[in-house]
Formats: sequence, structure tokens, C-alpha cells
Amino acid sequence: MTAPPISPFEIPLQPATPQEFTVTLASVTYTMRVRWNGVGGVWILDIFDSTGDVLIIGGLAMVTGTDLLKPYAYLDFGGALVVQSDQQPDALPTFENLGKTSHLYFVTMP
Repeated sequence: MTAPPISPFEIPLQPATPQEFTVTLASVTYTMRVRWNGVGGVWILDIFDSTGDVLIIGGLAMVTGTDLLKPYAYLDFGGALVVQSDQQPDALPTFENLGKTSHLYFVTMP
């Protein structure tokens, strides 16, 4: 028996801070806010309800090599959020390459 195919969706980002947008993940609409933390040298992601008024998860460091939503499995997002770079998959996104060669994906399993 083979495993079902993984269905990734790239969340469109750009190397600009701050940025705010709505995105639908597993049929639920969320507002996401992304900002650069210059002291830590890392992008930070906040996830809100569709109105942008209710914070669901705040302060997620956009690091590679892990599902950013794993600690929040009880919230049942219906998939995983992963960060990956094109040439070096485990390289952290920089201020300049987010959305260009470093990407944020929502991955669902059918």
C-alpha cells in the first residue's frame, strides 16, 4: 500500500515587513501577520481569525526543519506549516529572500 500524496500550498510572502493578509487553509480563512525581528534575525508569524481581531497563535519563529503548527495540534488546522529554502532546505529565511528563495508552505494530507 502506498502513502497518499502530500498536497503543499505555498503561502505567498514577500521580503517586506510588516505584512498582513488573509489565507484559506483547509477550508478555514485566517489572517496572518508576518514581521521581521532584526534582533533575533528571524521572521515572526502571527495567526488570527478571519477578521484579524482574535489572536490564535502568536510569535511563531519561522524556522526550518519542523512543523510550526505541531505544538498546536489541538487546534486542528488540518495540515502542517513548514518553511523551506530552495537551494539549502534547512537555511533560515533571511530578510531579503522570504518569498523569493525561502518559502512558507501549508501541507495537507488527503
